Amino acid sequence: MVRSFISAIIVIAILFSISIGEQYLLRKNFGEFKESAVCVYKKIEDETAVKEDVLSLQKQWLQKKETLHLFIPHNDIKEVELWIAEACTLVENKEFLDALAKIDVVIELSEQIPKMYTFAPQNIF
Repeated sequence: MVRSFISAIIVIAILFSISIGEQYLLRKNFGEFKESAVCVYKKIEDETAVKEDVLSLQKQWLQKKETLHLFIPHNDIKEVELWIAEACTLVENKEFLDALAKIDVVIELSEQIPKMYTFAPQNIF
């Protein structure tokens, strides 16, 4: 009986530790990505952005998604990829106003996706 109780406590502690690590990793990755997206947003807003700026954001996302696949569904990852790809095409065609809207969605997704997977009552019930 005592060993079962201790084993249960150890398992709960391990799961809690993994959960904290997951939250840290998600916030760190999305925080860094959001900073880059905001920089691209400012360049687009100033109409000084070039295709390579958005491509560098896309490259950064491709690097981050390798670890994010472990924690979030493929659909959320793919959604960010699609918005970035659309913004890239719009910047290339010098349609800065439309590109701003796309990057704004990318910034919002980088804030909302980690919130959807945090350990919070609204995400459990």
